[in-house]
Amino acid sequence: MTNLFQKHENTLNQAIDAIHNRGYWSPYKEQPSPKFYGETADEDGKKAVSSYLSKPFELEQPGKIGVSSTEKSPYGLPVGISYPVCDINILIEAAKKAQKPWQQIGANGRVGVCLEILERINRRSFEIAHAVMLTTGQGWMMAFQAGGPHAQDRGLEAVAYAWGEMKNIPSESIWEKPQGKNPALVMRKNYEIIGRGVGLVIGCGTFPTWNTYPGLFAALATGNPVIVKPHSNAILPAAITVKIIREVLQEEGLDPNLVSLAVVNKREQTQALALHLEVKSIDFTGSNVFGEWLIANAKQAQVYAELAGVNIIVIESTDDYKGMLRNIAFTLSLYSGQMCTTTQTIIIPENGIETNIGSKSFDEIAQDLAGAIDKLLSDPAIAVQILGAIQSIQTLKRIKESAMLGKVILASRAIEHPDFPNAQVRTPLLLSCDAADEKYYMEERFGPISFLVKAKDRDAATALSEKIVREHGALTAGLYSNKPEYVNQMIDVSWRVGVALSINLTSGVYVNQSGAFSDYHGTGVNPSANASYSDSAFVANRFRVIQRRQHITVD
Repeated sequence: MTNLFQKHENTLNQAIDAIHNRGYWSPYKEQPSPKFYGETADEDGKKAVSSYLSKPFELEQPGKIGVSSTEKSPYGLPVGISYPVCDINILIEAAKKAQKPWQQIGANGRVGVCLEILERINRRSFEIAHAVMLTTGQGWMMAFQAGGPHAQDRGLEAVAYAWGEMKNIPSESIWEKPQGKNPALVMRKNYEIIGRGVGLVIGCGTFPTWNTYPGLFAALATGNPVIVKPHSNAILPAAITVKIIREVLQEEGLDPNLVSLAVVNKREQTQALALHLEVKSIDFTGSNVFGEWLIANAKQAQVYAELAGVNIIVIESTDDYKGMLRNIAFTLSLYSGQMCTTTQTIIIPENGIETNIGSKSFDEIAQDLAGAIDKLLSDPAIAVQILGAIQSIQTLKRIKESAMLGKVILASRAIEHPDFPNAQVRTPLLLSCDAADEKYYMEERFGPISFLVKAKDRDAATALSEKIVREHGALTAGLYSNKPEYVNQMIDVSWRVGVALSINLTSGVYVNQSGAFSDYHGTGVNPSANASYSDSAFVANRFRVIQRRQHITVD
């Protein structure tokens, strides 16, 4: 085995420094530029994805019992890839067999292999990005950044946290207890880090790498085999990832069955896999219904769940009215709101707000925000890159049904994609309602659907924001206010309900963006998530320390 830890040690040390300092840092370039990835990287990536279409995906795994082909592209493109379906019990037995040699190479060995895998994945960022775009409907730039380097950042972050926890455990110690006039009691104690068992990572349909890599690499680095169960409509990015991992493992003389792909299409089958006694950790991103089922029923496993939430913005005042509108307009439009961090509920006092260009009533804010969205999306060629395509038919149905809730400020409309005529592209639906209309805005309505909610005054807006997050959860909260006392009031709310707060964003950072090594994604405090990407708690419970001790004689 090559010394991969030594090869990547500098990257690891920089990652550890970054999570301690929380400043901007990334070893993976987020610009899809030939300067960083090579002159032919984009074309090579397109060709690689094209080569997978309408044929079996080559992935040699044990226990093959059939094939499955379920993916439909939101861009209306043919996919037709068939993936191997394997007997779950055989995959788990193979994973268990692969765990012992993985444990034996030690923390340094595992971390080195994980860093090599991430480097190999990064080299194929264009291929993975085209796969993400094809299966999720993300626009190209988001597919490249979120599906490629940003996902890789999150994977590296998990490895760095894992290393930080594991390096605190010595491999050996000499224990010597004085006994007065008698000889001291002396023992040699050895400490072995072992993974808890098979890790199951259940992927989502909108971010199949960004939401998968943290759990995948946290489990791997801490000594566990991993089974990746992708969403049935976003298998390709996960399949490419698993294939790369298996190739690296094989090159290093390790059992590739340490990591496998479980193509499971029925919920009952996923439930059976999650309840398997050998599955000791589960990472899940998705609906409350299934996530809460996992937490309640998969008692043999530690469940790390990111669930639904109602993300909020409170607008109390602003010193940059137009900048605020532009920022919110982009937030609501990016990937058609199909992000777990996108704002759904915007709370505004009924008497309006004070701005740098005078007082603005509730209705004026509503119309001005609608105008900012229309302006942002006025050029169809630019609009489709921001919006992407609608990933799920359920989301299309939800947009239509939600138009009956409250007063329509801006209707959602279809835009024809110049490159993909069959793509389902929709602009945001913007509605307004009173605070009393809780049944409209107090549940997650995934997609480009947002509500402007009229509160009695700013204190009522504060109370409502706290109620929403406490009862329904949120991954993000935003605030616009130029009054320090009110900002402090909302900071207190963010502490009480455990939600990340963004204050007065008016330029190139948006409330629904989250940067590895600096931003904690989720807090584990409110109902939207019981874990965070990443912190020590996300990795430390995935391994255990087994000790042995024996008396020794000291000369």
